[in-house]
Amino acid sequence: AVADGEVVLRATPDTVVPGRYGLGLAAGTGHARVGEVRGRDARAGTVTREVLAVDAGTLAPGPARWSGEYFTGDPTSALGLPHEDVEIASDVGPLPAWSVPAPRPADPTGVGVGDGPERAAGRTWAVLVHGRGATREECLRALPLLQRLGVTALVPSYRNDGDAPASPAGAYGLGDTEWVDVEAAVLHALRSGAREVVLFGWSMGGAIALQHLARSWTASSVRAVVLDAPVVDWQHVLDHHARLNRVPRGVGRYGLGMLGSPAARQLVGVDGPVDLRRLDWVTRADELSVPVLLVHSADDEYVPVGPSRELAAKRPDLVTLVEFTGARHCKEWNVDSERWEREVARFLLDHL
Repeated sequence: AVADGEVVLRATPDTVVPGRYGLGLAAGTGHARVGEVRGRDARAGTVTREVLAVDAGTLAPGPARWSGEYFTGDPTSALGLPHEDVEIASDVGPLPAWSVPAPRPADPTGVGVGDGPERAAGRTWAVLVHGRGATREECLRALPLLQRLGVTALVPSYRNDGDAPASPAGAYGLGDTEWVDVEAAVLHALRSGAREVVLFGWSMGGAIALQHLARSWTASSVRAVVLDAPVVDWQHVLDHHARLNRVPRGVGRYGLGMLGSPAARQLVGVDGPVDLRRLDWVTRADELSVPVLLVHSADDEYVPVGPSRELAAKRPDLVTLVEFTGARHCKEWNVDSERWEREVARFLLDHL
């Protein structure tokens, strides 16, 4: 139901959590932004939340999609930030991306600042990598903070996204293949004037960013990494989902073994064998060489927080864990955007 600036939803573990969220309207017809819980009806199994804005379409009774993507559109339509649509060359074809320039600092003298802060603006770039099955809109939440910090942002798609070219098998590779596209994005930033890069990654985007650190020749330009609800150990995540879906342990492990088979493409539809050991950063913790901020919720139902805790415990010299409670997967910003931005800003100001 919809009435008087409120929407009534079926109560689920997601829809009852405090914070601000996106509501995708039926069949992709629009998008609304909803805020805090106004009330619950236990008998009817519903929750009432405030409606903050309707960005597109008409809010009416019917099916909808709950989302952590609070903003919709591109940086200009969603946030009023000037941006350029660019294409990044990759081995699978051109990858669409948003380039959001850092704001130019004011010149109080009115005569130009030469090699001062105006020229320095934009020398730090952030490459923002969304998660599996999400879109670039997942990264929009970070752009206002990066603007305030004077950081240029590049938000690329990667292979097998809906708006990007497909790989030969047409399937995600858990970060084992997508890191090449992040390398292409970092190279684009460097050719465009970046002198240092910070990587952001959400969920599988975290796995992709970590593979870039380990395997790309452009990793030497990366000064810091910010990961939100990251997959730092795929074995742990896949075991977790096997348990949730009541898959017998032996069957689950057999399936994981097929991922690493030389015949993986024929058996499970990926581009090639996926070595889960290479994607395990708890075991590879000693290989980290740049500061990493992990933002992760203790109540993440999709990517459990355990491996993030282990990684932070193994590398306290480089890895900082900021743990939230209550937030579902990749929704720490939604639950407490002020804290998310404060912690990320403190980390970046310390390390860039």
